[in-house]
Amino acid sequence: MRLTVQTDYALRILMALAACHPEHLSVSAMAERFNVSGNHLMKTAQTLIRNGFAVAVRGRGGGIRLAQPASDIVVADVVRAVEPDFAIVECFQRAGCCFLPGCRLKSLLAEARSSFLATLAGETLEGLVAGTRVPLPGDSRSASG
Repeated sequence: MRLTVQTDYALRILMALAACHPEHLSVSAMAERFNVSGNHLMKTAQTLIRNGFAVAVRGRGGGIRLAQPASDIVVADVVRAVEPDFAIVECFQRAGCCFLPGCRLKSLLAEARSSFLATLAGETLEGLVAGTRVPLPGDSRSASG
């Protein structure tokens, strides 16, 4: 199973926000720190805002911040909200497999997907960043770690 780049970005954004909570961060600063496209990161930030994980901080020096405590954000919920689907193989999307009715691949992969999400459901954003800080460009604390 492979997550999309947008899910990777979403988790990075949320981890950075959790590490600096209750402060907010600009998307451009995070894009520079993560060495990724600012446009792609903005699109992902908008998805996080739309799904209630983050809120926009408007005005000069604005950005985004967590919409709720990191301890309340479950990793599996983020992945479910951001991933377009979990169609691991083609038969998840359409019928007509030439191996049916004897094929067990679809059910085996569905079980693996459930186990994957169950593992992520056992972790919160707070647990991912416990004791860490994400230094960003221009952060005077970056040099000290």
